[in-house]
Amino acid sequence: MIHALNRRTLIGAALAAPMLSTTAILRAAEPDLSSLSDLTNAVKSIDAAERAQRIARAQEMMRVADIAAVVIEPGASLTYFTGVKWSRSERVTAAVIPREGEALIVTPFFEEPSVRETLDVPAEVHVWQEDESPLALIAAWLKERKLTTGKLGIEETARFFVSDGLGALLPGVRIVSANPIVRAIRMIKTPAEITLMQAATDVTIAAYRWTWPRVEAGMTGKDVSALMNAATQKLGGEPLFSMALVGEAAAYPHGSRKVHRIAPGEVLLMDCGCSVRDYESDVSRTFSYRNVRPEVRKVWDQVAKGQQIAFAAAKIGAPAGTIDDAVRGYYESLGYGPRYRLPGLSHRTGHGIGMDGHEPINLVHGETTKLAAGMCFSDEPGLYLPGKFGVRLEDCLHMTDAGPKWFSEPPKSIDAPI
Repeated sequence: MIHALNRRTLIGAALAAPMLSTTAILRAAEPDLSSLSDLTNAVKSIDAAERAQRIARAQEMMRVADIAAVVIEPGASLTYFTGVKWSRSERVTAAVIPREGEALIVTPFFEEPSVRETLDVPAEVHVWQEDESPLALIAAWLKERKLTTGKLGIEETARFFVSDGLGALLPGVRIVSANPIVRAIRMIKTPAEITLMQAATDVTIAAYRWTWPRVEAGMTGKDVSALMNAATQKLGGEPLFSMALVGEAAAYPHGSRKVHRIAPGEVLLMDCGCSVRDYESDVSRTFSYRNVRPEVRKVWDQVAKGQQIAFAAAKIGAPAGTIDDAVRGYYESLGYGPRYRLPGLSHRTGHGIGMDGHEPINLVHGETTKLAAGMCFSDEPGLYLPGKFGVRLEDCLHMTDAGPKWFSEPPKSIDAPI
């Protein structure tokens, strides 16, 4: 009770001095935060053996598709195959996976020690000096291995100057998308990946359970987000995003610039996620502070049913777009829409998730890719009423041979929102 009183006192002071608001609230919450413990201590990172299996699988698919090699710049795909964690700059660091043999890592000379710190697979590391071309280095390496005819796959997030430069240096190759290799492999998660995504989700749910009872009248979305991020960090997750939309701001899926404060009967829509050992969570909850207005309860219940309709439609072999169609059909029967019009559901029902918070493929109308075991998605069919409020419930699922399985169980009612 002392902690709660301290929070209320500090919030009152913060309302008079808004610039101090978030700092004061976090200071008041510190005794409660100290009671949280890391949930991820026993969680294991992806090991070198699994990365080697990924490369072997990619090479098998490359031989079938007649792709000589695949070029990958820093980002999730580079980490996925090699373990290397690096940021992009004008100085190129990249991996080249040939259809046979060890991968190549190209990096600036002075960055090599740092790049090797996370390199987790056998690979040749070639360095380039400031007055040299990294693309010429890649081209020469491919020529040495007689991989300069046929197709050269470029990972989908690589920058244009990389693919364009390699094309100019290797006139005998045809630059193609590496999606049939990289995307296809990353889309199907292994048990080790599922375990890490489960750990990230467990952290986010635990952070929600800690945060919601500490929300007080007068707080802004920024204040609530700060509490959520602090709890996530104490629980062992790396906070990635924590969006807290109050009142009318919840009517817009990604909020507005207006500052709204928590008050009795006000909607709070939160969309939060973290990373554990490179794998992400994404969970949304919609609350109503102190009491629930009838219209809010009605929409909340409709969204909860929409989420269950999506889950039921997610069957092995079903085209991904049919999940979105099922939800949208239900909402249109209630008078929302039609399609993506407001009031209604203005965004897709879900997206792929893994090392990136948003990955292919999406649960969206027209997507023909069939669901398969190992695919992971968000299930988030919100409803948005411009000028009033919005409701979004989001839980992620993974496909098993027997159908979908939740990473986090959806809440049962707005009275028990977590």
